[in-house]
Parts: sequence; structure tokens; C-alpha cells
Amino acid sequence: MTVVRRPIGVFDSGVGGLTVVRALRARLPGEDVVYLGDTARVPYGSKSPRTVERYSLACQAFLLARGVKLVLIACNTASANALPALREASPVPVVGAVDPGAASALAATRDGHIAVIGTLGTVRSGAYERALAGRPGVKVTALACPLFVPLAEEGWTDGSDEVARAVARRYLTELFERDRDIDTIVLGCTHYPLLRDVISATARELAGRDVAIVDSATAMAEAAAEALGTGPNGRKHPGQLACYATDISRLDEIAPRFLGEPITSFELVDL
Repeated sequence: MTVVRRPIGVFDSGVGGLTVVRALRARLPGEDVVYLGDTARVPYGSKSPRTVERYSLACQAFLLARGVKLVLIACNTASANALPALREASPVPVVGAVDPGAASALAATRDGHIAVIGTLGTVRSGAYERALAGRPGVKVTALACPLFVPLAEEGWTDGSDEVARAVARRYLTELFERDRDIDTIVLGCTHYPLLRDVISATARELAGRDVAIVDSATAMAEAAAEALGTGPNGRKHPGQLACYATDISRLDEIAPRFLGEPITSFELVDL
């Protein structure tokens, strides 16, 4: 009997979601993955909630048409603004970025002082505040850090890069001015893991102590494994990765930085 292998579907507004694919392939290496980057309409973070929902539903429909068994919304802005609509429209489980990131933050925090950095759309949505609402002793401070996205895409992410350090210091200074006791920072954008070392070092310098950094990409990969309920599927060889995008300009240059491995090609699609 032939066993039909169904892939995991992942979508993002751009290439940042490849950090989720990277974490997913490390956590569930035998799984096939279909990735869609809506690069023609990036960024979602500056769009209205209604527009983000419409774009997100189109991305999910594309993945469902390819027979995916699970959908990962590798975009915090889409998760914050469109998750209910996406779940209602999907016959398979849908995992957003916010709840896994919030759960990881709660596990990491020492004293309940949690910061969330992300796009303007994610921060304005208040999604992380809602996800953490009602937790005794938890204080959430959210700040939009839009310049981290172009830094990640340009590859200016090294800890010795003066521009990256200056931008991180500018943002995180404001963050710690709002709450000096922050002990955990959630990277609420899939671009930000590339700047993890810069953010961590700057936070440690400003706080005078270690600050836990929560990577939403890793948290999503764990949530995917839990949603599937099977763990690694025992396949001897790595699963296949199919990548699609609505605009392929510069993807051959940018995408490998996020995925951490070469990408043979992106297939251009029109949503």
C-alpha cells in the first residue's frame, strides 16, 4: 500500500519565516515542508488588520491546495490579526506565532517582567498582552523595532557590526526606560532571530545582567511537533522543502541567511 506523505505548510509575508522552517527542519527533520513567502506584498506589519487577514487567507488557501496537514503562520503580524479567521477557514490545525512565543516567555521569565519586540502591526494588535493576560505578576512591555527587518535582510547582523549595535541600543534603551526590571525579551518577528546575539548582548549591557531571549521560531517548531503528536517520523533522509514566493527579487541572496542552508530555487506564484 502506498503511503501518501502530506507536508507541513508554512507562510510568511516575506523571507523571515524561513527561520521557522529552519527550526522546524531541525526539530522534525523527516517532514516535508511547503513554504510560501508573500514577498510581493511585504511588509504586513504596516498594513491594516483587514488587509493582513485578506492576504493571510490567500496564503493559507495556497498551502491547503497543496495538501498540507498543518499550517504554521510564520508571521507574528498575521498571527496577531488573522488567526481566528485562518482557523475557521482551515480543515487542518493552524499554529500561530504568538501563543507559542508567549508560553516560552512564561517558562523563561524569572520575575514576570517580559518585553516583546516586533513589527508595528504586531505591537499595535496587543496580541502578546492578550496571550499573557491574567498571569499573576506578569508585566508586558511591547515596542516596535522596524529597522531590525532591513538589517536582517542586508546581513548586518554580526555582533561587531556598528550599525546593528547602534540600532539595537536605540531600541532597547527605550525598552528598559519603560521597565528597568525586564528579564525576558520575546523576538516577536521572524526576522529577529538573525539579530539574536546583538540583541542579547545589548540587553545584557543595558540591564547589567543576563536577559533571557525567546525565539518565536523555535517555539513554533515545538508547537508544530506537539500539534502533530508524532515527533520525528523515522524517515532516514531529510524531508523535502518546496519554496514559493510572490516575488523572487533578491531571494537567492537573502533567503539562505534565514534558512541557514542553500536554496535551489523559489517558484514564482500569483495569489
